[in-house]
Parts: sequence; C-alpha cells; structure tokens
Amino acid sequence: MYGLLLKFGAWLSKKAVVAGSIGVVAVVGLGLWLYVKEAGESEVRREALIMQLEEQRVNLEAQRAALTAGLEGWQATAEAQRRRMAEAQRQVERLRAWQSWWRQLTDREQWEVDQARIARLEGLRGEAAAALAAASEALTQGAARLDVIQGEIGETERRLSTMEGSESRAWHYLRAAWDGVKWYLALVLVTYFFGPTVVKVVAYYGLAPLLGRGRPIRFRAEERVAPAVGESRVSVGAKLGPGDVLRVKEQYLQSSDEGLARKTRFVLDWRIPFTSLACGLTELVELRQARASGGGSVTFSTSDNPNTELAMVTIDEGSSLILRPGFLAGVITAPGRPLKIRRRWVLARWQSWVTLRFRYFEFEGPCRLVVAGSRGVRAEVLRTEEASARRAARRTNQIATIGFTPDLDYMPVRAETFWGYYRGMNPLFDDLFAGTGMFLLQETATPGLGGKAGGFWSTVWGGVLKVFGM
Repeated sequence: MYGLLLKFGAWLSKKAVVAGSIGVVAVVGLGLWLYVKEAGESEVRREALIMQLEEQRVNLEAQRAALTAGLEGWQATAEAQRRRMAEAQRQVERLRAWQSWWRQLTDREQWEVDQARIARLEGLRGEAAAALAAASEALTQGAARLDVIQGEIGETERRLSTMEGSESRAWHYLRAAWDGVKWYLALVLVTYFFGPTVVKVVAYYGLAPLLGRGRPIRFRAEERVAPAVGESRVSVGAKLGPGDVLRVKEQYLQSSDEGLARKTRFVLDWRIPFTSLACGLTELVELRQARASGGGSVTFSTSDNPNTELAMVTIDEGSSLILRPGFLAGVITAPGRPLKIRRRWVLARWQSWVTLRFRYFEFEGPCRLVVAGSRGVRAEVLRTEEASARRAARRTNQIATIGFTPDLDYMPVRAETFWGYYRGMNPLFDDLFAGTGMFLLQETATPGLGGKAGGFWSTVWGGVLKVFGM
C-alpha cells in the first residue's frame, strides 16, 4: 500500500510539474508575443497621446487666460456702476434736502427743475443697478467656468504624469497574456491530465472488444512440417557446408573459421531496402564456404546486451515462418538458393486497421535463421486434441511474439487486465494463436525496436514499425 501511494505521489508530482511548466510557458510565451507585437506601436501611441494632451493643456490655459481677462473687465464694469449708483444717490439726497413746501410756493419754477433732475437721477441709478446685476451674474458664471477649466487642466496634467499607469509594462503584458490564454490553457491541462485516461478507457472497453467478433487471420490452409527450433543459448554455433552463404549482423558474429570468404553485404534483401534499414539489417558480414569440400564453423553471440540469447531456426523445403525482421540476427541459405521473403499484406481485415498491423514477412525454406530474444527464445507448439476435437489456443504478450507458422489462426485480442495496459506494462492487444502449428516468443517481453513504453517518439516509431510488420 505504501509503495502504491508513493508511486501515485510521484506520478502526481510529475504531472503537476509538467502542468506548471505548460502554464508558465503558455503565459510567458503569449506575453512575449504581445510585447513584441505591440513594442513598435506602443511608443508611437504614447508620443501621440502626449502631444494630444499637451495641445489640450495649451487650449485650456488659453481659455483660462481669456476668461480671466473677461472677469477683470466685468469687475471693472461692476465697480464703475457702483460708483454711478453712489453718485446718483448722493445728488438725489442733496436735491431732496432742498425740497420743501415753502420753496414750492416761493420758487415754483426751480422746484420743478429740481424734481425733473431727481427723476433723471433715479433713472440713472436704476440703469446702474441693472448693469451691476448683469456684471455680477457674469462674474459668478465666469468664476464657475474658471473652476471647471482649472479642474480640466489639473486632470490633463495628471494624465500626462501617470499616463503609463500604476502597473509595470511586464505585469501589464503578463496580465494580458493570462486573460488571452487562460481558457485555452485550462483545456490543454484537462486534456493532459485526463485525455490519456479517457483514450485508454475507450480503447480498452470500446474498441478492443470489437476484435473478438472478427475472423482470425490465416496465411496458409494446409498444415506443413513446422520449422525446427534449436536450443536457446547465449552463443550458438553453425556449420557452413560447401556453397552455403551466411549473412549476419556484425555485432552477433563472435568467431568464424579463417578459411571462409568474407565481404560486406550492404542490405539483407534489395527488395525490402527500407525494412532492412529500419531493422538494422544493413552493412552485414557475408561469409561463404568457397571450397568444394569440407566446411567451416561460425559462432554467434553478442556483448551489446547480456540478456540477449540466440536460437537457430531451420526451415526445410516447403516450410515457412512468419517472422518479425527486427528479431533476425542472421540467415544462412543453401547453395544456389537465394533467400525468399514473401511480403503478406492484410488490408481487407478491419483487425488490421484497429491494430495498425498491415504487413507480415514470410521466410520460406530452405534456410536457417538466427533469431535473438530477450532472456531466450522459446517455441510453443499447438496441437489439436483428436479425442475432443477441440482446437488448441494460446495467447501471448504481443511484444514477446517473434514469429509463427502460417498455418496457425492469428488474432489480436484485448489484453487480460486494464491496469496492466493502463500502466504501460502491456500493450492493448495480446496475440492469440489457435489450431495446429508453432509460434516463437521471447522469454521476457521487451519493446525491442519500438523503444521503451512511455516515450512519445519511441511510441511513434514503434507504431510505424508495427504498420509495416517490423
């Protein structure tokens, strides 16, 4: 239980680190892109805004100066009207002081003249009062307008001083980047965390069971003698008779007799150059027994991987073996008999489209094949029980399968447990063989050419090799 929790914690920590890295890269990347995009336009916009604000400030100051001058004029007008009113009032009071009933009786003419002057002075005082009221109103409105202009000037100056805002440019772009990327980032993170699980659940419970409804693949109807498989060992020896030709990967050739003719074979078979290149069957060592009598011996082994063991598979005339070329270390052909490799394409079966395995290689005898497997090569022989007439059937890990005889029924079937597939310990499909025949497999399932499970490019490359039967 503790180990399971530890593994889950390690998995969760790895996911969290990757998710955090994705978020940081997305936000910083978009922020940098926005910065680069707007860097050229930002300074131009800033200078244009400064010029606009400066022009606005100049206009406002001109309005303030004109309004101040107008207010001073209205102030002078108001003072003049007050003086007129005071002078008219003084003269009216002086004239009224001279008015009496005795003056009216004794100097009637002068009394009427004084009354006319008083009436005229009262009119002038009324006109001055009206003018003073107008001047006072103009002064009040002008003062209010001046306050507005003063406020606009202050706001313009504040904008000029704080135009860049209170936040830094870096924070501005980071915030803009976050606003632009947050929903896409959430989608990416949800896909990253839960996408593989959803895909594996659908593949295991939805797609894989469909294979059980299809017919198995069988390349040959009649039963033939199965190839002979020698004992799996770290090193395997072989005898080359007169005219025999050996083509072997250089890393698997441990020793050979001096009397054998040697040369370089650049490609195992020029009919399948890309397959030979992908499987490492290039720059092979070709050994030939040139003498008419006698023979030579060769020993095969490898020091590249101490877990690799070899086995000799002898295919007689009329027999054949479906083999994945990636497990082939060398091949020995009989005198005058070229290596025959038949390519079997299976395109009309929907199992091939589901498992993405379309091509198979059939090696036809007579020849001897040196095959390599992790911790050894084992042959599984299937025979139908005559008493019960029940066909023998056996499944194996798809990664462990090396080859099988073409008279077996072959069908990919869903892996036995979901958790083994989900944790990358097992591929989605196992290989199921049924009938009478033989199949070869490694003692331990290793990815081989496809690389280790979990690596993205290893998975892609393994998928390509699987499509072309390698």
